[in-house]
Amino acid sequence: MKIKIFNKWIGNKSSTIIVAEAGLNHNGSIKIAKKLIQKAKSCGADAVKFQTFKARDLTSTKSKFYKVFQKLEFDNNEFAELSDYSKSQGIFFFSTPFSFEAVDLLNKIKVPAFKIASGDLTNISLIKYAAMKRKPMILSTGMSNIEEIKAALDTVYSVGNKKIVLMHSISAYPPPINEVNLKAIQKMKEIFKVPIGFSDNGSDMLVPLISCSIGAEMIEKHFTLSHKMTGPDHKASANPLQFKEMVKKIRIIEKMFGDGEKHCQKSELDNRINARRSLTANINIEKGSILTKEIVGLKRPATGIEPKFFERVIGRRAIHSIEAEQSINWKDIE
Repeated sequence: MKIKIFNKWIGNKSSTIIVAEAGLNHNGSIKIAKKLIQKAKSCGADAVKFQTFKARDLTSTKSKFYKVFQKLEFDNNEFAELSDYSKSQGIFFFSTPFSFEAVDLLNKIKVPAFKIASGDLTNISLIKYAAMKRKPMILSTGMSNIEEIKAALDTVYSVGNKKIVLMHSISAYPPPINEVNLKAIQKMKEIFKVPIGFSDNGSDMLVPLISCSIGAEMIEKHFTLSHKMTGPDHKASANPLQFKEMVKKIRIIEKMFGDGEKHCQKSELDNRINARRSLTANINIEKGSILTKEIVGLKRPATGIEPKFFERVIGRRAIHSIEAEQSINWKDIE
């Protein structure tokens, strides 16, 4: 299945969409958030993503995380400001809504897509409310199983929205390498028949590259200005140098994919001649001579009759003399 998102096609051999997950790495500062947007653009990201929530709606006031989230809130005007700033920088802005109110706000500022967090994959009412806005839906699948993913998909389909991207993800920060389970990308493609991406929560920069090479069509990577900054996600995020290098390598990987058809490449054309063999005179062959296996060899380069015709040529007569080590062509024999 192929859908359009962030003004690009995703799926069916289209180029990988790369998302810089700014998330909470703005530390509650609009200035830092704008810097993340600017850097994401300069690093080659297609889009930058944030998270839209109010701490009181997201977590209990008794939770140890309540005050952390409270410090990281942006108000409605600030999200509108970030959206406008992203447009001015030439990069798509979107965000993960954690409430109906957040969906309404993001819809009002015309985000191009909604991203549902892994923690809300079973929050059917929120998924349905967002899907009703008819924008592309990006569903993260950390901590989930096939049945839960299917239920979320069915919810989106139930309101007539067929623009869906599923993101394989492991909700650990960072996940152990032996639990990244990248083969799930291919399995999800087989089962759900929608574009599959990879949302990376780890610090190993090799993982998103491998996920791209085995078929992930969207890569989301946590993005920070510096690993030295305080906050929950900075250490498991890519800094600008790492993110830029990741984008560069993903684009190289895409070039390696080719068109999937097996044929001789332009770079192989010379070697097709130089490395292959053709029928060649072992000795000087006089006009009228009968070609035998003793006087006809198979040698490089492939400028004469192909080796597959060897038996057909043996027993024929030379219609003119052929010098030793000269390729034999059809015009040389009767």
